[in-house]
Amino acid sequence: MALVVVILFSVEPGASVARPSLQWSGQVVGISDGDTITVLTDNKQPIKVRLTEIDAPEKHQPWGAKSKQLLSDLVYSKRVRVQENGQDRYGRTLGRVYLGDLDVSAEMIRRGGAWAYRKYLTDPSLLVVEGRAKAAKRGLWSLPEGQRQPPWEWRRRGRVSGQSGGPDATRMAQVRRGAPANEIRAA
Repeated sequence: MALVVVILFSVEPGASVARPSLQWSGQVVGISDGDTITVLTDNKQPIKVRLTEIDAPEKHQPWGAKSKQLLSDLVYSKRVRVQENGQDRYGRTLGRVYLGDLDVSAEMIRRGGAWAYRKYLTDPSLLVVEGRAKAAKRGLWSLPEGQRQPPWEWRRRGRVSGQSGGPDATRMAQVRRGAPANEIRAA
């Protein structure tokens, strides 16, 4: 006769079950934009990391190039620690990145290089940091109000209108749709 053991545990509705996170270190060898870096691990494996908690302006959005430069000035060629938290739909590692004790996501917000990413925000203290950057008109907050559009709204506007704030979006949409190469418009 087989013995069946069932272990039950309770989780409150709406609560997430924490899974163990992985922490590792490496040298930053690439900056894709204001919220994505490439880190070379100690075993020489390059890993693309999307910084959690923030959303930086897109490349063709106002302040996009400056946001990328700000992140580069902070971490490029430096050794960082990554607190890994899964992967996004593009296969990038999601992680909170630290330069020594400095939380890079919080610092990008503090300097006005990124917004607190409300959709995925788990650290509400970053909203306070963002409010202070806005009040001090640091970084993107120095732009005229009409040019300060959060990246998630900027991307959504591009999807709704069929146009993007950036010239590559139409071509990228055609590629995602599987359009034949001879029908893909150049940006």
